[in-house]
Amino acid sequence: MAKNVLITGAAQRIGAACARLLHNEGCNVVLHYNKSVEQALQLCDELNEQRDNSAVLVKADLLIPHELEHLVNAARNVWDGIDVLVNNASQFLPGRVGQVGVEDWDGLINSNLKSPFFLSQALAPMLAKRYGCIVNIVDIHAEKGLPGYPVYSIAKAGLTAMTKSLAKELAPAVRVNGVAPGAILWPQSGGDHQQQQEIIQRIALQRCGKVEDVAKAVRFLIADADYITGHILTVDGGRSLFI
Repeated sequence: MAKNVLITGAAQRIGAACARLLHNEGCNVVLHYNKSVEQALQLCDELNEQRDNSAVLVKADLLIPHELEHLVNAARNVWDGIDVLVNNASQFLPGRVGQVGVEDWDGLINSNLKSPFFLSQALAPMLAKRYGCIVNIVDIHAEKGLPGYPVYSIAKAGLTAMTKSLAKELAPAVRVNGVAPGAILWPQSGGDHQQQQEIIQRIALQRCGKVEDVAKAVRFLIADADYITGHILTVDGGRSLFI
């Protein structure tokens, strides 16, 4: 699968897993990052050691229009352009109703919905010429909100709607799909062990997933799903059966 792929939020976690797997499949990868400088540099060096000039880094705060434009221009100019956009960058912050400020709303909506839309819009002409695709990383809680995270859930629901809308708008040249992870990674702040165990008990497969599980779903939608568009592929071990 020799494609050029732009992955947002590629320095760690799900983004890094996607980068490694797709790179291993023969893809060149544009690794977008913002604050995770050390992780981004290490990943880029790792991939280029495996295959020279196969990974490039682009730093951008996607909430700032001119930096998003910088990322778009870099993607247009690297190699001979990109074939695939993976919208992975995201903010995940709590905020119960009554405690949400305007800045909280703007940060979550902009990172999870606004930035993916404008990045997709800007790159759509190139993707259409190359019969490429877009994969959005959504969330199982886009359908039924995660308690304590209403704005995050709303933003991911918007991203789900965007996936289906763009699948119509950009057809037939560009396929647009999404992957909805369930319990894959706990928040970086850690969290309550008992609460984590309670969540696992509500998963049909009785275990937490791995970032590689999401990466494999992304690979499938890119490489083996030529007749699939507008679809959200759930990767949750059966968690949504019990929501």
